[in-house]
Amino acid sequence: PLYTRLVDKYVVKKWVAKKIGEEYVTQTYAKWENAEDIDISELPEKFVLKTNHDCGGIAICRDRNDFNLEVAKKKLAKHLKRNYFWGGREWPYKNVKPCIFAEEYLEQDGPSIGLTDYKLMCFGGRVRCVFTCTGRTEGDLRVDFFDTKWNHLPFTRHYPNADVPPDEPQQLREMVALAECLATSIPFVRVDFYEIASELYFGEMTFYPGSGLEEFDLENWDRQ
Repeated sequence: PLYTRLVDKYVVKKWVAKKIGEEYVTQTYAKWENAEDIDISELPEKFVLKTNHDCGGIAICRDRNDFNLEVAKKKLAKHLKRNYFWGGREWPYKNVKPCIFAEEYLEQDGPSIGLTDYKLMCFGGRVRCVFTCTGRTEGDLRVDFFDTKWNHLPFTRHYPNADVPPDEPQQLREMVALAECLATSIPFVRVDFYEIASELYFGEMTFYPGSGLEEFDLENWDRQ
C-alpha cells in the first residue's frame, strides 16, 4: 500500500512534506477527476497540468493567454483512461486512483528550455549513483550517470549521453541527504529532484525505472 501512495504524484506530496519539509514540495493549485472540469481562470499565468498516475500526462502553460486548453484537456482525458500497470507490469501503479492536478511552474535561469532532472538511485536507503535527464522538452532526451562525487560514469542506458555533461548541482550533498531520508527502509527507489536558484524541489519516486527493461551499454554496467 505504501508503494501505491508513493507513485501517486498528487498523494505523495503530503508524505514528502511530512518527511523532509513543505519547502521541498511544489505548490498545488487545484485537482480534478475529469478533464472537462479543468478551470484555469484562477491559476497563475504559468502552471503545469499533470496526471498523477502515469508517465507523459502533462501539459505545460508558459503563457495563459496563449495556452490551448482544449488540446490539453483531450491529451489529459486520454491519459486518465490509461492504467500504467499494464504497460510494464509495475504493480504500484495498478490501484492509483487517476486525477489531474495543477501545480507550480518551475523554470531554470539561462537560455535553455526545460529543467535538468536529477534522479538519485537509492539502494537500501543509500544513494549509490545519480543520473540526469536533459533535452526532454526539445524532444532530444539525453541521460548521463554520475557517482556521488559527480564523476561521469562511462556508459549509457537506452538514451545517449549529453554532448556536454551537466554540471554538478550546487546542492548535491543536500539532495543526497534528502533522497536517503525518503528512501529509508526501501530496498530500491529512485528519488527525483530539481534545483532552481539553489533551491531543491521534489519531483517523484519511482520503484522500477523503465520497467527494468532499458539496456546498458556497456552491458557489464547492468550487473554493476
